[in-house]
Amino acid sequence: MLDHTPAEVTSRKALRVNPAKTCQPIGAMYAALGIHRCLPHSHGSQGCCSYHRSHLTRHFKEPVMASTSSFTEGASVFGGSPNLRQSLKTIFQAYDPDVVAVHTTCLSETIGDDIPTIVKKAEDDGIVPRGKKVIHASTPSYVGSHVTGFSNMVKGIASYFTHPAEHKIKDQINVLPGYVEPADMRKIKSMVSEMGLKQLVFPDTSDVLDTPKTGEYSMYPKGGIKMQELEQTGNSLHTIAMGHFSSLEAATYMDQKAGVPFTLCDIPIGVQATDRFVQAVMDATGASPTQAMLDDRGRLVDMMTDYQHYLYGKKVALWGDPDQIISMAEFMVSMGMQPVYVLTGTPGKAFEKRMKKILNDTVPNAVFGHSQDLFYLHQLIKQEPVDLLVGNTYGKYIARAEDIPFVRFGFPILDRTGHSYFPSVGYKGGMHFLSAMINTLLERMDRDSPDECFELVL
Repeated sequence: MLDHTPAEVTSRKALRVNPAKTCQPIGAMYAALGIHRCLPHSHGSQGCCSYHRSHLTRHFKEPVMASTSSFTEGASVFGGSPNLRQSLKTIFQAYDPDVVAVHTTCLSETIGDDIPTIVKKAEDDGIVPRGKKVIHASTPSYVGSHVTGFSNMVKGIASYFTHPAEHKIKDQINVLPGYVEPADMRKIKSMVSEMGLKQLVFPDTSDVLDTPKTGEYSMYPKGGIKMQELEQTGNSLHTIAMGHFSSLEAATYMDQKAGVPFTLCDIPIGVQATDRFVQAVMDATGASPTQAMLDDRGRLVDMMTDYQHYLYGKKVALWGDPDQIISMAEFMVSMGMQPVYVLTGTPGKAFEKRMKKILNDTVPNAVFGHSQDLFYLHQLIKQEPVDLLVGNTYGKYIARAEDIPFVRFGFPILDRTGHSYFPSVGYKGGMHFLSAMINTLLERMDRDSPDECFELVL
């Protein structure tokens, strides 16, 4: 399908082919779903909302609820204020959410709709019922990526719910988990709780986009952080923010507005990143990891040791969301693998600085960059092939064209299952992902081995 991709790389400034990202409103919608009884609202055309909902639904295999201002030609010319006011009136009458999280789109941003003013007028006019909340984030699709939109919505949540508090609860911390799967958020909560602490994780999509089958439909699943809990975030002793691109803005805002200090760490994928996360919690609270956590760490290290001879020196092409692939690249390097191509579609020079620090000594010839696409990645692979591909579903065309084993990781994954149910974070998550990589390489070894080298025991 991609057999005609040229190997020669030419400079492209205004063109992206198969970009390694999607648009801001998708990330904002995902973040909003992490609040209990929250209805995400797309302030734009109906088609935008339909695409964003369907994309998330295809990834999670769960129905994603969201509403839209349904712009037409009139709203495009005269503004979307009447549409938003009517939408809010209908939403609270028909669906009764506790929170409506409004995110903008290309069209409403280009028009210049002033969302805070529109919402304030709606509240004054009684359109927003007492005790309900309407929050917003600015998420134009023509800048940034879905990670940027996620970050903007998380900051929006903090700006509406986090308030200064004189009394700090010594055993309570805020956790900003970054753009990760529901299973990852559940695992992060479990690790903090295991250390004897109360955690306020937001957003929290566990039990929202991985709900059990009960036979009864619920528009607002039991998961997500509650409004009352969000209002307690200013009382927390500390904030652990995971991921520069997805959590730093919100953590900084909470520090400046409510005086809640924060520690920025990587998403805890692999031994080193998980160690730093646990240490950050220890430093902030004085809590200690349990023996069970230390045992899980030992098992991960044991697994890395047992299969090191299959991983050492393997060249890997890695792409996806910056916060996730920073941790994943470090994890790979710790196992002797060589991430020779590491690309993200999300803009930000901080990504290149971080990758340089991780790869300079171990993979000095590695190619890494932000604002890149999979067409460029394919060209690099044509010039010098790799042993393994790790990234989202859109890499399957490269895998087929070049006959390279492929492990799905990140967002979106549209053609496999399990990603939203099994964590990649923490020590156990590291074991799960490590097994996926090892088994994929062993499958390829079996497939390509001649009869005289086809072994029963590997």
